[in-house]
Amino acid sequence: MEKAVRRIGVFTSGGDAPGMNAAIRSVVRTAIHMGIECVGIRRGYHGLINGDFVTLNFDSVSGLSRRGGTMLYSARSEDFKSEVGRERAVATCKLLGLDALVGIGGDGTFRGLLTLADKGLSVIGIPGTIDNDIACSTYTIGYDTACNTAVESIDKLRDTMQSHERCSVVEVMGRHAGHVALNVGVACGATAVLVPEQVVNYETDLVEPIRRARLSGRTHFMIIVAEGVQGGAYEVAKQIHEATALDTRVTILGHVQRGGAPTVRDRVAATYMGYEAVRLLAEGKTCRVVAMDGESYVDYDIHEALAMKKGLDQQTYTVMRALTGVQ
Repeated sequence: MEKAVRRIGVFTSGGDAPGMNAAIRSVVRTAIHMGIECVGIRRGYHGLINGDFVTLNFDSVSGLSRRGGTMLYSARSEDFKSEVGRERAVATCKLLGLDALVGIGGDGTFRGLLTLADKGLSVIGIPGTIDNDIACSTYTIGYDTACNTAVESIDKLRDTMQSHERCSVVEVMGRHAGHVALNVGVACGATAVLVPEQVVNYETDLVEPIRRARLSGRTHFMIIVAEGVQGGAYEVAKQIHEATALDTRVTILGHVQRGGAPTVRDRVAATYMGYEAVRLLAEGKTCRVVAMDGESYVDYDIHEALAMKKGLDQQTYTVMRALTGVQ
């Protein structure tokens, strides 16, 4: 029986995430195992439009799992938003003889895959973002590494804050989602955690937990703020200083959270997702997103995946409020 695909392309798009390289490695080696050739598209949709590619084989992805970032690079593409750009992307696929594409990224990546599916290409999406905000999957590649990086930085910052009896306001990534902030806050024993999903009441959510901590004997305070919180870390620091007169310092962790070698969890999840993506294509399936449902690996139609909604884990949020003394 003729295989559903003979040659596939794999690319990463949007923000990079630790574990993307492990997913690329898995896609390539699984494809080879199934007798399918694999081509790497560099710089996402921008590279697809401009024919920026590299052939990938067993040796070229050796040792890739332990490396952060993405060997295929990532870039935004304004041209792909136009019909002309999308036609050029399809033309590249035809020129290279690609029967299918595997895209690793977030919702924007999946929407791009949908437009290519409408033009007859077989496509599979793999969720990769440190924000863990892809609704169809309980876990996304890069999340665990980003949280561990943030906790390690905060633990070190706490040492100097304690020495000077200061209040530290740490901004972590999460423009539209507070998953990183919430879980990092619980892990590092933060005095308060602010997330964009919840309207901030400075008195009850911020100032009162600081006062409770001080009354219990604490002389230094750690506030975790997701970058999407209204006003950001500097506004939060201002509110704290005005209400408490504490010496308050802001630290923006920024893109350091995207870097570093991926954790075991991210390497394993990425490997399983890469395998599942190729398996689906080999079975003739298309227009799917590989995802996690708890600890199980599943797949959804891309339309269905994009229509899903995802909020904060309410149990974790409840635990955080209990431990910080928020009523």
